[in-house]
Amino acid sequence: MEMKKSIMKELPVSEQPYEKGEKYGVSALSDAELLAVIIRSGSKNEHSVELATRVLQSFKSSQSLNGLHHVTMHELMKISGIGKVKALQLLCLAEISKRMVKLESEAGIRMTDPKTVAKYYMEEMRHLKKEQCRILLFDTKSKMLGEQILSIGTINTSILSPREVFVAALAHEAVHIILIHNHPSGDPTPSKEDQLITRRIVEAGNLVGIKLMDHIIIGDNKYISLKELGFI
Repeated sequence: MEMKKSIMKELPVSEQPYEKGEKYGVSALSDAELLAVIIRSGSKNEHSVELATRVLQSFKSSQSLNGLHHVTMHELMKISGIGKVKALQLLCLAEISKRMVKLESEAGIRMTDPKTVAKYYMEEMRHLKKEQCRILLFDTKSKMLGEQILSIGTINTSILSPREVFVAALAHEAVHIILIHNHPSGDPTPSKEDQLITRRIVEAGNLVGIKLMDHIIIGDNKYISLKELGFI
């Protein structure tokens, strides 16, 4: 413990994240310094900022804080100096950031606005490593009644059928629905399967009196609305 304290004290104030954040505001901290505050202590031979820098460098795709959304606890614990507690702290940080983005959009969500719906789910779904399809359920006044995960894995007619879509809608007494799913590749361009399933659900909805308002595909910070493309 004394070794860790002495390492930090030897750093100039400009490199001590706590002092720097207090003096200039946390917005002045680098990504590594922000992580250093979260993980609090380094290892025997390095201070927390150096450890945080190595954590960032381990994120092969981005080497930025965004990498926390794509790493597992097991992967974090492979980094020298990161044990179970520090790994959990970092993963909790990533989860907090996703929930904050979602909450900012929650009050203004409107089913008639694909951009608002996409923004609401973007941070949560764009980091998923597998395709996940959800149904959003609305009443006659366009109030959101809830959501439900319909499938996990590549969407196709054998996994996602109109039957399970409308079983979920009827169970919540919804009169309007929106489908939303992600493309882990980051490209939201609809596949032929996406288009086929959308048409089938539109046709089935017309028969049971439940309207599919949109099918939104989430990519990496971008989305596509099949309604805007004319498939609905």
